Amino acid sequence: MKTVKLLFAMLIVFISIQSANAQADKAERISTIKTQTIKVYGECGMCKKRIEKAANSVEGIKAANWNEDSQTLTIKFDVFSNYVVDNVQRKVASVGHDAEKYKADNSTYEGLPDCCHYSRKN
Repeated sequence: MKTVKLLFAMLIVFISIQSANAQADKAERISTIKTQTIKVYGECGMCKKRIEKAANSVEGIKAANWNEDSQTLTIKFDVFSNYVVDNVQRKVASVGHDAEKYKADNSTYEGLPDCCHYSRKN
């Protein structure tokens, strides 16, 4: 009977340790996500869809949300993805929207629908 109690106690300790390790692993995985805000110019809901689609197509991006009022793109990305912020800005510029670091090509910008034309900075 003592042997059974001892084995049962050891089993409970083992399960507790495994559960604690699983929680620590989960916390470590969550902490590898970083959030950053980037200035991206646009005007309307069509811009929002285009900007978010472009940002989400970049490898390493977990989420992208463009705010029309503040003209900012908030991205969540894996911190181990190299150059992800730079790549997002390049991709957004390639679809016609100026970002902090990269300006959209004039012909691409002119190809946007009229409602998407924003005041461009020189």
